[in-house]
Amino acid sequence: MRRYRAVFVYFIAAILVLFVAGCGQETVGIPGVVSVTPTQGATEVSVGTTLTATFSQAMSPASITSSTFTLAAPGGIAVAGTVAYSGMVATFTPSAPLANDTTYTATITNGAQTPGGASLLGNYAWTFTTAVLAPPPVPAVVSVTPASGSTNVAAASALTATFSQAMTLDSLQTAFSVAAPGNVAVPGTVTLSANGLTATFMPSAALAPSTTYTATISTAAADTSGTTLPAPYVWTFTTITPPPAVISTVPSSNATGVPVDQTLAIRFNEAMLCSTLTSTSPAATITLTGPGAMPVAVAVTCAGNQANVKPAAALAFNTTYTATVSTAAEDLAGTPMQSPYQWSFQTLPAPPLSPVVIATVPLNGAVGVPVDQALSVTFNEAMDPATINSATFLLTAAGGAQINGVITYVAAGSVATFKPSTPLAYDTQYTATLTAGAMDLNDDAALTPYSFTFTTANAPIVIPPTVTSTDPVTSPENTNVPVNQVVTADFSVPMNPATISAANFTLTAAGSTTPVAGLLAYAAIGNQLVFLPAANLAPDTVYTATITTGVQSLSGTSLASNYTWIFQTSAASNTTAPELVTTVPANGATNVPVNQAVSVTFSEAMNPLSITNATFQLTQAGVAVPATITYDPVNFIATLTPTAPLTAGASYIANVTSGATSLSGIPLGTTGAPNPWDFTTSAAIVPPPVVLGPTIALFGSFGGGAGITNQGTLTVVNGDIGTTGASTTMTGFYDNSVLVGGLPQCTYTVTGANYGMVTGTINTAPPSPTVACPNEGTASTMAIATQAALEAQTAYTTLQNLPPGTTLATNELGNRILAPGTYTSSSFYTITTGPLTLDAQGDPNATWVFQMGSYLQVGTPTTPESVILINGAQAKNVYWQVGGLPGAVINYGGGGTMVGTILSSPGITVSSPGVAAVTTINGRVLALHASVTMVNTVINVPAP
Repeated sequence: MRRYRAVFVYFIAAILVLFVAGCGQETVGIPGVVSVTPTQGATEVSVGTTLTATFSQAMSPASITSSTFTLAAPGGIAVAGTVAYSGMVATFTPSAPLANDTTYTATITNGAQTPGGASLLGNYAWTFTTAVLAPPPVPAVVSVTPASGSTNVAAASALTATFSQAMTLDSLQTAFSVAAPGNVAVPGTVTLSANGLTATFMPSAALAPSTTYTATISTAAADTSGTTLPAPYVWTFTTITPPPAVISTVPSSNATGVPVDQTLAIRFNEAMLCSTLTSTSPAATITLTGPGAMPVAVAVTCAGNQANVKPAAALAFNTTYTATVSTAAEDLAGTPMQSPYQWSFQTLPAPPLSPVVIATVPLNGAVGVPVDQALSVTFNEAMDPATINSATFLLTAAGGAQINGVITYVAAGSVATFKPSTPLAYDTQYTATLTAGAMDLNDDAALTPYSFTFTTANAPIVIPPTVTSTDPVTSPENTNVPVNQVVTADFSVPMNPATISAANFTLTAAGSTTPVAGLLAYAAIGNQLVFLPAANLAPDTVYTATITTGVQSLSGTSLASNYTWIFQTSAASNTTAPELVTTVPANGATNVPVNQAVSVTFSEAMNPLSITNATFQLTQAGVAVPATITYDPVNFIATLTPTAPLTAGASYIANVTSGATSLSGIPLGTTGAPNPWDFTTSAAIVPPPVVLGPTIALFGSFGGGAGITNQGTLTVVNGDIGTTGASTTMTGFYDNSVLVGGLPQCTYTVTGANYGMVTGTINTAPPSPTVACPNEGTASTMAIATQAALEAQTAYTTLQNLPPGTTLATNELGNRILAPGTYTSSSFYTITTGPLTLDAQGDPNATWVFQMGSYLQVGTPTTPESVILINGAQAKNVYWQVGGLPGAVINYGGGGTMVGTILSSPGITVSSPGVAAVTTINGRVLALHASVTMVNTVINVPAP
């Protein structure tokens, strides 16, 4: 109808135009709509379409508006939109997509006009219908990997599914699954490609071999529009069947500490054809080799997926072995291994050998042993000191009574000592036992238990104490003693303080029998008797001091005879205060060794009773350092020795208070060396240049393999002697290890004129020196001598290899005063023009080493010479390394005092035949490769 109406309108308009023209009037154009889009009655129109209307002539743009160009949905509902006009075309653009499958009516009203004001004859309207909404596409699986039905799929494969359109990850994480046989779910992770088309399922672990898996994408899988898969997509695949392979071994590859009796185990990934594992033809499938590919005999057994390999004999300790499984190994299907499997392991280190006792003092079965004898045991290696105690070192008397004692062990050595708390009983058999509780230094091997017996002597062996010096010294040396002098006497050994009493010491003036009143005391720090008169002595008077035989050493031994000395007083008192002359370390010293002893040298003799921990102190950060105090009354040196090493890199302050007084009772002054003084320690202990082994340290003399010869009856060696030669190479010695009727039975070719005493033990190779001395000249004494020789050689080599020291202008050491250090001569040293003085400068750690390429001569055939120690120098810290012939010749004319340990590659000669004067050695004479000859010689082995 609308179409007819429009045609009618156009028809009437045409008639009117003709009519007007025919009437001769001016022509007036009536505008009309020539065409529209969508066309009238159009269907399947896009919901996003734009409407246009083309006019027959130009229109006034102002008249083409949303009021004159409208669009209405069914029911006359206006559709919002924008209207534009260009040329002769009006455009209506809906503000939003139109509804699907809906008929719309577009209208251009007669309000649309030409610029001349001509309007449409009437409203122009047309209709069209939008397209029906198409259903969304359905997603589908396009392809998968592995493909359905695939075989030999790698166990580590990931699964993928490619879709026809983009999918959502959330839906696939639920929908994409993999199942093993029995519908056992395979855990895994689902991811989605960036374009949403490919989903990947990555199993959490490798799939099982030779297994068929089922992969499923369920209908829960949805695309981005929410459309789900119309039906589940299911496919299957089968994993590869792997060749046999080794999956584990015992021991594991590169294992260490494997027991030497270990049976090897090899586990495969499947059951194996055992005959291929145990086969040895044409070559063994499983082999074991040691160093150098040396085959190891083994026996192979097999069951299921495991083979066991047992070596025919124990493997070697601390050795690397390699095991190999060749490709001849097959599974039950006959499939061989793809490649050989090889691994290595290392066996554990050899267990340490149990330490053993190699020597004892007394010897096993010894008789005539002194009742105050300390027992010593020498081990073949260093021991853990903590395990050498009363539970592991036992001494019992006949009948089983246990003896108490103090047990010590030298940590750096190999000798344990048992000192009975009280003297043993006379003529009694004792048994010493070392148990397996004693461990080596690393605590990984127990001592082989050891016991030895000995019988004590009928009577004690007595060496009486002596008075070594006095202050004042005896007249005529001292005739000007201050009247306020304190009187002192120094003993050779520690004394029993209870015996230092008024009954055993008197001081009387000439012409008087009444002892001078005063305080009598014993100063243990210097083994010194101290007498403080109650009042000043009389001036210009001769006094006599007497020490009786009532004084005794700690072992209960009395002086051999009364000791008396005389001095004369001056007219006045001594009012001069003592001062500090030097200190060690010096004030402000740095890099001080942490094992440094602190010492002070006074300007005069001090009262030893005033030198105590209260008057001589060392502090660190205000805290006193525990220490022991000693006093040298000859050199006026007090020494403070810390009981433990000092702290590295720390500052210390040392101080001697005015409580320290001279023998005249004068307090310490303040004008001497800085007091207090400070020093700073270094970072580590400074070791001595050489440390004697624990065995050779006990020796006073050693004669290599050639022995030792003594002439004279005044020889005394206060220590051990020995040789690696036979007992017959020792001449002119005896010891008291066996006494019968008070007479020594262990004698070595002694005669009336050649009879030297050894207070320690004599160690040689067999045979025994006499029938009555079966425990010397044995394998045990030979073991001790051998160990001593090794330690002496080590000490000699150490001294020889020290860096060269000071080379003096001449090789003559006589009339020199030498500071501590190393002194080197490529040829020789002599001390023939006067004494050699070694000045420790107050340092108790001071050490001297003399290196010489050839010989050492002390004294001449007519004049003896000596080595003098001053200011704290100690014999234990002096070493002489003699490298060549004729060796060391010490005071060939007799007499004199030599100091230090002489280590000579050739022989050593002390004094000469027929000389009665005693030559003293405060040290040791140790010949490595030749004999030692001595005549009337006293050797005092230094204390450690």
